[in-house]
Amino acid sequence: MHYKEITSTQNSLVKQILVLKEKSRERKKTGLFIIEGQRELTLAIKSHFEIDTLLYYPELISVDTIISIVNPETELIEISKDVFQKLAHRNTTEGIIAVVKSKSHLIKNLQLDHKNPLILIAEAPEKPGNIGALLRTADAANVDAVIIANPKTDLYNPNIIRSSVGCIFTNQIVIGSTTEIIKFLNKKNINTYCAALQASTEYYTQDYTEPTAIVVGTEADGLTAEWLKVSTQNIIIPMQGEIDSMNVSVAAGILIFEAKRQRDFK
Repeated sequence: MHYKEITSTQNSLVKQILVLKEKSRERKKTGLFIIEGQRELTLAIKSHFEIDTLLYYPELISVDTIISIVNPETELIEISKDVFQKLAHRNTTEGIIAVVKSKSHLIKNLQLDHKNPLILIAEAPEKPGNIGALLRTADAANVDAVIIANPKTDLYNPNIIRSSVGCIFTNQIVIGSTTEIIKFLNKKNINTYCAALQASTEYYTQDYTEPTAIVVGTEADGLTAEWLKVSTQNIIIPMQGEIDSMNVSVAAGILIFEAKRQRDFK
C-alpha cells in the first residue's frame, strides 16, 4: 500500500475530484470517475474496475477494512474532516471516496453467454434517477445485458452510480446508436418487443421465452420510428386509471419480470 495524507481543501487532487464529480467532459477526457461508499466500491472491484486512488476518512472507516477490500497496489490517502465534507455527497458515504478508471461499453464487446438472452434496452434516457432505477431492475432480474441507445447522460454521472446503488457495476452495459444496436439484434436473431402505444397489444399476450430484447423509451417522447419499424411486436401495459403512461423504470420492471416469469415456467 502507498499512503499519503491530505488536510487542505485547496489540494490539487481535491480540486480534480470535484471537477470529475461535476463535469462529464472531464470524466470522458481523463477516463476517470468517482465512487462513494463501501458497497459501491466493493461491487466495482468485484466487476474488475481498476481503482486509481482511494481516499478515506479514518473516523468513519479503518485502514484494515480498506485493505481487506482493495488491491495492495492501490494508493491510499487519508483525508481530514474538512476534505471529506468537501468531497462527500452524502453522510452515508462511509468514509470512502475512490477515483476509478472507466470501462469501454462498445457494442462489439457485448458478450452473450448463452443462446437465449434477455436484454433490456432503453432509448435516450436522460434522468439519472431513471437510469439508476433501470439498472437496479436489470440486476434484480439478472438480465444478460442492458443497452442504452442514443444516451443523453454520461453513464458515470455520480447521480446514476448513487441511484443504481452500485448496479452500474453488476450489469453488463452497452452504449451505442439505435442503428448499430438494431443491426446487432438482427445479426443475433433477437426478437424486439417495443413498449409503445401505436399498433400495440397487451404485454402479457406475447411469448418472451425465445431470445428477447425489451425496448423502452422516454415517458415524454416514447421510442423513435426506427425502433417501431423493426419491432417484432409493440406491447403496452394497460392503464386502469386516469393517466396513460407510467415511469419508465416501473414499466421496464413489469415487462422484464413477465419475461422472467414465462422463462421460469417454460
